[in-house]
Amino acid sequence: MHSILDQIKKLKAIADTGLLYSINDYDRERYTELHQVSLELMSQVSGNNTEVLKEMFALVTDYPTVKTDVRALVLSANKKQVLLARESADGKWSLPGGWADVGQSPKEVAVKEIHEETGLDVNPLALLAVFDKRMHPHPPQPFYVYKMVIYCEATSTTITKGFDVLDAAWHNIDNLPELSEDRILKSQIELVYNKVIDNDFTAYFD
Repeated sequence: MHSILDQIKKLKAIADTGLLYSINDYDRERYTELHQVSLELMSQVSGNNTEVLKEMFALVTDYPTVKTDVRALVLSANKKQVLLARESADGKWSLPGGWADVGQSPKEVAVKEIHEETGLDVNPLALLAVFDKRMHPHPPQPFYVYKMVIYCEATSTTITKGFDVLDAAWHNIDNLPELSEDRILKSQIELVYNKVIDNDFTAYFD
């Protein structure tokens, strides 16, 4: 199922690129039809309504590219616990983070998201991983996403959950709660956690 969705995403990207660069009505008509077919196929595979997908995917005005999700790994002082935020969307837990913002570096996004979701101030230290979601068993998603995980050290201690999350708390690495797998997987948390414990700060990438 994931491989089919990946092919549909490629199909949509071809249609979007064609609409962006085509210079005659015949080509635009063909690419518009291809765009519609890609959304209909995506609807069947992902379970999202076609009209919802149209709203999610505005017509492109530039070359279509990958969306970037920035997540942060923050460990407790004894390095046995990891900081997690409980997502409002599904009630499950994830590393703090979200979509990269235009005008902010990945480090700045990580610092902002941690503070907004957990109230903690942090110092970003290292890029631990860049995951291509296609290469990991996440649930199907319409967008093509790269996920960056940045290791951050807490410089404050009082956790205060943000308005856009249900909770924020430390969790034992050996007893993680139910995770929001659209956002992060247990295997990914364990990978970046072990890199810190092993003092390995060479970034993993797919």
